[in-house]
Amino acid sequence: MPISFKTPKFEKYDGHGDPIAHLKRYCNRLRGAGEKEELLMDYFRESLVRIASELYMDQDISRWHIWDDLARDFVRQFQYNVDIAPDRNSLSNFKKKSLESFREYAVKWREEASRVKPPMDETDMVSVFLQAQEADYFQNMMSAMGKPFAEAIKIGEMAENGWKTGRILSQSAIRATSQAIQSGSRDATN
Repeated sequence: MPISFKTPKFEKYDGHGDPIAHLKRYCNRLRGAGEKEELLMDYFRESLVRIASELYMDQDISRWHIWDDLARDFVRQFQYNVDIAPDRNSLSNFKKKSLESFREYAVKWREEASRVKPPMDETDMVSVFLQAQEADYFQNMMSAMGKPFAEAIKIGEMAENGWKTGRILSQSAIRATSQAIQSGSRDATN
């Protein structure tokens, strides 16, 4: 190991994401150390956290004679992250949770969309995003068609603020109120 070698700060892999991309980033961080296999193998555990670290610690490391053995087992263990990457169908089923803001939801949705293979263009992305919306959002966001994703987020936030301030009436709330009134009048006549 070179005398001037300092242990680099590794980007941590938590068991999510592409394991091959993590291996590439990891190897790039150790490039200045002469790319010695022993060094690659010794420091690899420093680049892992949470479930990835736990699974690493449970392995029989005596099976790893060379870096390729360790890397192959690592990829095999986490390949499912690549295999189950989202597609357009799963994105259209990715719904907003009741306690999250529209922006929080849209950012999470966009992160998932970035993993779709082949990558979607902006127009396709906005179209699939609109398909994922509940009826109230969908109805109020149709103007986002053909616009950049960032504009779709702004339109969704405007709709959300409209419901909160009472400037836009929620069709689902109107339906629920109407059903409650009808149920109450039926109960009163019985």
